[in-house]
Amino acid sequence: MSDCPVFDGHNDLLSKLWASGDRHGTAFFEGRGDDLDLVKCRAGGFAGGFFAIWAPGDPATAPDPMATYRAFGPIDPEGARQATIEQAAILHRMAANRPDVIRICRSAAEITAARAAGAIAAILHIEGSEGIGPGLDELYLYHAAGLRSLGPVWSRDNIFGHGVPFNFPASPDTGPGLTAAGFDLLRICNRLGILFDLSHLNEAGFWDVAGRSEAPLVATHSGAHAVTPATRNLTDRQLDAIAESGGLVGLNFGVAFIRPDGIKNPDTGPEHMLRHLDHLIARLGEGGVALGSDFDGTMIPAFMGSSAGLPELVAAMEGSGYGPDLIRRITWDNWQDVLARTIG
Repeated sequence: MSDCPVFDGHNDLLSKLWASGDRHGTAFFEGRGDDLDLVKCRAGGFAGGFFAIWAPGDPATAPDPMATYRAFGPIDPEGARQATIEQAAILHRMAANRPDVIRICRSAAEITAARAAGAIAAILHIEGSEGIGPGLDELYLYHAAGLRSLGPVWSRDNIFGHGVPFNFPASPDTGPGLTAAGFDLLRICNRLGILFDLSHLNEAGFWDVAGRSEAPLVATHSGAHAVTPATRNLTDRQLDAIAESGGLVGLNFGVAFIRPDGIKNPDTGPEHMLRHLDHLIARLGEGGVALGSDFDGTMIPAFMGSSAGLPELVAAMEGSGYGPDLIRRITWDNWQDVLARTIG
């Protein structure tokens, strides 16, 4: 397919720019990024997605990034709040300085308009809500600044709930679910039209959201536990609940989450991604599957290399018998549909 735009459920460009001290996104605009920059986006058909804010913990306490089991302790809320503000400001600077290149979108209609203008459509997302206090004051301010998607936890615990540690092979059922503050956060997100992301929640938290949410269930960047039994992936029972709600799963490209052996090895072919896509389609239907790369936040397969290699995945889908309508749904249309029903 020569013209196949991609809307992607997750990238960590903002936290990468922030960590490097690049407050204006210069590396992105000049084509000097890793997985994601303007040159690579144009080459790969990357036309929009969720731009995540993520606050890191103390590097001295972080586990070995190549370890099979990785658990992370809580982080300082004040430091997280500052990191959240500064990373949101990076996206606002980028959009203010180059609206021809990137736009912050607050609705599905604005995504469509950005696409028509040739600009990258950016949904502002928070991954792990340590930068929000129990009174949720910050949530209202972030919403006014364009926040339209939020993950209550990353893979660590906070005042809202319990993140699932990274482990393989293991169940995502790793502890208790949402706290009382977490249920308040869910309720206000539903009211404001902020997508409540299930990725990184443990299984108990997932079922707490499933039992209370008024919106479709969405996991922006996850995979199928039946294919790769990593804690970050979703069981068939969870997938069935997402399907019943009319929700969606964006496939995570992280090699440890798509390989059947759970190993971080970039020598990972497209067949592993297709195995997940096939399983997700079988459980969710053709309207419930999309992409959630985790560009700039995980090790992606070498055959793709970066966002410039997205056409390689499209070609693999074509070679596996996916028709053009299904491919377009996975790469663009399904995200637009679920966003229209969540953020408006």
